[in-house]
Amino acid sequence: MHLAYPAVLAALLFCTGLYGVLARRNAILVLMSVELMLNAVNLNLVAFDVWLRDRLHSGQALTLFTIAIAAAEIGIGLAIVLAVYRNRGSSAVDRLRDTAETDEAETVPAGDDEDDDRARPEDQATAAAGKAKKAEATP
Repeated sequence: MHLAYPAVLAALLFCTGLYGVLARRNAILVLMSVELMLNAVNLNLVAFDVWLRDRLHSGQALTLFTIAIAAAEIGIGLAIVLAVYRNRGSSAVDRLRDTAETDEAETVPAGDDEDDDRARPEDQATAAAGKAKKAEATP
């Protein structure tokens, strides 16, 4: 068997998975596309292991390691997707910005993007001086 056949098939699988990662909005389909990309890598590892006639079968050993890592990744990924779906009602990737985002963050007007929500020290000092003057003025 020629090395070109599995290499071309692996390249097609990898490109299909890459398209799925870049074009899909559903998180589960993105995870499936990542798995497709990992399977393309596994196909290349086994094909090169057979082509090089490696006595230790290191390509097959790396493939088993990759399969174990992919199984753990898909388990954790699905758990995260299910938790997000329960909280938000959608698993669309483009709508997920921050899992700790609250309603208060949506009501803040869009203005200075470079300033964060924390007060600056000079603003705190000015506010404290204003409170002290107000306390002195009231009987």
